[in-house]
Amino acid sequence: MKERRRKGDEPRGDVNTDLGLLEWLGEMLDFPVKWAGEEETGGTDALTVRDELVEGLLKIRTKTRRTQFQLNRAQAEYSRQCTKRNIVLKARQVGITTYIAARFFIQTITRRGTLSVQVAHDRESAEEIFRIVKRFWDRLPVGMRNRLLKTSYCNARQMVFPALDSEYCVMSADENAGRGRTIQNLHCSEVARWGRNGEEALASLRAAVVPDGEIVLESTPNGAGGLFYEEWQRAGETGYTRHFFPWWFEPSYKGKWDGSGPALTDEERALRAENKLTLRQIAWRRMQWASLRALAAQEFSEDPVSCFRSSGECVFDQEAVERALKATGDPVEMRDNRRLLIWLPPQAGRQYVMGVDPAGGGADGDYSCAQMIDRQLGTQCAELVGHYPPRELAQKLVALGREYNFALAAVEKNNHGHAVLAYLRMKEYPHVFSQKGQDGWLTSAVSRPAMIENLAAALVEEAGLFRSPRLLSECRTFVRYGDGKTGAAAGTHDDCVIALAIAWAVRASEAGRGAHAFAGN
Repeated sequence: MKERRRKGDEPRGDVNTDLGLLEWLGEMLDFPVKWAGEEETGGTDALTVRDELVEGLLKIRTKTRRTQFQLNRAQAEYSRQCTKRNIVLKARQVGITTYIAARFFIQTITRRGTLSVQVAHDRESAEEIFRIVKRFWDRLPVGMRNRLLKTSYCNARQMVFPALDSEYCVMSADENAGRGRTIQNLHCSEVARWGRNGEEALASLRAAVVPDGEIVLESTPNGAGGLFYEEWQRAGETGYTRHFFPWWFEPSYKGKWDGSGPALTDEERALRAENKLTLRQIAWRRMQWASLRALAAQEFSEDPVSCFRSSGECVFDQEAVERALKATGDPVEMRDNRRLLIWLPPQAGRQYVMGVDPAGGGADGDYSCAQMIDRQLGTQCAELVGHYPPRELAQKLVALGREYNFALAAVEKNNHGHAVLAYLRMKEYPHVFSQKGQDGWLTSAVSRPAMIENLAAALVEEAGLFRSPRLLSECRTFVRYGDGKTGAAAGTHDDCVIALAIAWAVRASEAGRGAHAFAGN
């Protein structure tokens, strides 16, 4: 940084002057200072003052026994794309935890009054992270450690810098983390492996972060369900920036390729072409997949969908789900803070069915969902998902149904459905599905298996009819349990699946009734 200092900025041996320089650097951390080449980052990306300080001041222990910090591809890409709220899904050992520690350490020693907190899933991991942070401090120039950054308290997982009134803490998720603190920088590591009280711990930590603070939720995947899975799926709603780093972002993941092994499979050729992989990387992948088998896709992620492995026997054909996911496109319209997505707007003269799975509306419970399909084709046209109480959901159904040529509204009447149906009748909505003279669709021990199998068969035969990534993600975690019953895997939801299954079941039941079925009940 010396070549960029103005005259008079150099340290003069006075502690206050040197602290002033540190704080000046703290104000400049996001300023771009140089360009990294292709070999360093996989692209030409501007590094910041923060990253130059990371590379110039900090030492680490690497797989190649190098001690100087040099940003790898994943670290540089995260630096370029990160915001104040981030969630990171990654393969094992791509360097994100180390980079977040370095990033927060630099901010802690250059910004007065900073509290940086890293929270690991267990105490052993917390101690390992703190060893990384302690090494940063131990390898700083002696003058900085003995004067500006002299610590007044340093235990197994805490460092205090009295000259800056700053502090760095590493703890585990089961240690009542965050209560009573004011946090500027928060990193929650391996969130997918936090214990049964993880949700409460995360809520406590988030509440402790100042409005302009930085939050990073990071993990390797651990099944299609649980706290981290939910956070990843809801990132668009909660305002978190998603970051995904596959295994090939780690440069050391290479094997030996001498050409004597089996020829490349179609899958390997496609993966290599799409991601510009070398034959040595393919050789490494073969070794991992041979040893880890089904767990390889989870431990060494290749895409942000298949890495979430579900527990239990999946009801929906996973190859069909993957085909449908690859074919999904962006909705043509998003409304109501992205809770209403539209892929196919209504067309004059066409008939539609709206399957509805109501919920109670509480923020911590299930979602209410409505799925709009084309009656003749079965194509998914629109999807409404949100924590709506019955009355508000009914209001939105009336508006959406009218827009789609007064679609036939098939509302599940179990539980909260009765209130929704009552409101639809009060508003004189003309097309409400009924069975045996009673409004609504009854999901029972008899009807549920048939409607789920009907939807599963449709997905196999006509995967292109399904447009919603959220729906298809639910299909991946919709399992059959030991007692034969089906439903969402632990920690996941099935509201979109049930709503669409209702729509398809009603479509099938109305198939022989002709246009008069949509002329009123």
